[in-house]
Amino acid sequence: MLLQVMSIVGALMVLAAYGLNQGGIWRELHAGYLTLNILGSLMLGVVAIVDQRAGFILLEFAWAGLGLIGVARAIRSKQ
Repeated sequence: MLLQVMSIVGALMVLAAYGLNQGGIWRELHAGYLTLNILGSLMLGVVAIVDQRAGFILLEFAWAGLGLIGVARAIRSKQ
């Protein structure tokens, strides 16, 4: 049950970030966009590890890593 909740919340976080970006509310370097993407993908990555889904493990942790690259870009742009 907990894994189902985690997967739904994680998916909703990633989808919300994407929707807000596509709607022009958030840009790619917005803190909220990056936070929702990273946390959502990490939650989905944990579920993928427990379920032993190699493809999804790769996808979700790569997605989180790309989000961290965005954090680095955002920090550099503010300096």
